[in-house]
Formats: sequence, C-alpha cells, structure tokens
Amino acid sequence: MDKVTTTLKQRYQKFLDDVVPFLVPRWLFVCGILFYFVYRIFTLQGWYISCYALAIFHLNLFIAFLSPKIDPSFDMAESLDDTDGPSLPTNNNEEFRPFIRRLPEFKFWEQTVISTLIAIFSTFFDCFNVPVFWPILVMYFFILFFLTMKRQIKHMIKFRYLPFTHGKTKYKGKPEVS
Repeated sequence: MDKVTTTLKQRYQKFLDDVVPFLVPRWLFVCGILFYFVYRIFTLQGWYISCYALAIFHLNLFIAFLSPKIDPSFDMAESLDDTDGPSLPTNNNEEFRPFIRRLPEFKFWEQTVISTLIAIFSTFFDCFNVPVFWPILVMYFFILFFLTMKRQIKHMIKFRYLPFTHGKTKYKGKPEVS
C-alpha cells in the first residue's frame, strides 16, 4: 500500500511539473471547471452552501495571492522613526526588496483547482444540499468581498507595493550605424 501511495504522489508531482509552464491553459482550465460548477448549481437549483464556501475559500486564496510574504506592517524594526511604517524604496540609494507573494501563483492555481473539484464532487450528494435563502449568501459574500478588498488596497497604498508585474523592462540599445 505504501508503494502505491508513493507512486501516486510521484505521478501527481510529475503532472504538476509538466503543467507549470502553461500559464494561460491552466487558468482557462480553472475557468472551465468553474463554469461547469456554476452551470451545475443553476441547473440543480441547490448546493448554495457549497457554492458560498467555495467563493469564500477562493477569496481567501486571492487575498493571500495579493499579500506580501513578509508583511511590512509587522516589520517595524527598520523604521522606528517613520510614522507610516516601512515602505518600498523610492530612491536609488535605498535597498530594493522584490515583491514576494505569500501564496505563489502556481499554488494559487493548484488550490483553486482542488477546491473547485471538491465542490463539484459535493454536488453529487444530497447531504450537502442544505436549504438556504441564497440571495442573503450572495449579498453577504459581496459585502465581505468589498470590505476585504478595500482593506487590502489600503494596505497596498500605505506600504507602496503592487503585486502585479508587467514583465521585464526592455532597454533599447544604441541605434546601429551602417
């Protein structure tokens, strides 16, 4: 039995290693299974608790994806005299610290896929179909989403970091003289 689990873990890791470079197809797959899940929820007219739990979990993953690994609000040892707390460098003579995510993109993708597949799996069992007034859940989720994102954006502005990059800077060389 131990050999079987080891083999399965190795195959799973091999699969993960193989899909790492395919960023767009991975996220298109996530969109596809999320679309299937939402379609299943609408056609079955139930499992709103599973949908709500999945949405809250995805929100939690997204916040972890947007957050820095080392939170500047806890790292006050560097700037005791600064009232705003530490921030990213603004001058050339300051130390550059790259943005490192608390949850890397690949782990974000992996956890999103796993959680969505578990949510789809839960729709096959009636014990997870708890009767609930779904508009309340939708309203509560949007309130939670907007309040959480407002707090996260304020944190990003206060400590001057942007979790998204637009690729490497491309420098132009000297024009060739012929």
